[in-house]
Amino acid sequence: MEESPDLQSNDKIRSFEDLTAWQEAHALVLSIYRITRSFPQDEIYGLTSQLRRAGVSITSNIAEGFSRISKKEKVQFYTHSLGSLMEVQSQLILSRDISYVTLQTFSETYPRTIIARRLILGLMRSAQSKDE
Repeated sequence: MEESPDLQSNDKIRSFEDLTAWQEAHALVLSIYRITRSFPQDEIYGLTSQLRRAGVSITSNIAEGFSRISKKEKVQFYTHSLGSLMEVQSQLILSRDISYVTLQTFSETYPRTIIARRLILGLMRSAQSKDE
């Protein structure tokens, strides 16, 4: 039997905070908040707000999906999380291209989105394979 990517040794997942996907997405959101502090003030209601909200949505939907009992609902929330992650990727690229984010900061942050994507897809596969 294949072990879930979120299980570390024989630890049991008791909370959404135990999910590796949530942990990685949370670290990404913290990075987003640090990065957007230096965005121009006139972006506070634009790109700054949008990027932060999309980031928070990633972790929120993982947490909500974790709480659901039916696999259909779990997958639905994990799918929303993945959509928000794609928004973050797009917005980070834009932020780099308009020089709000340096190339170094981008190259430190963007790979986290790729890791988070892989982990969220793992949650989706895991939820789809469980019997109800």
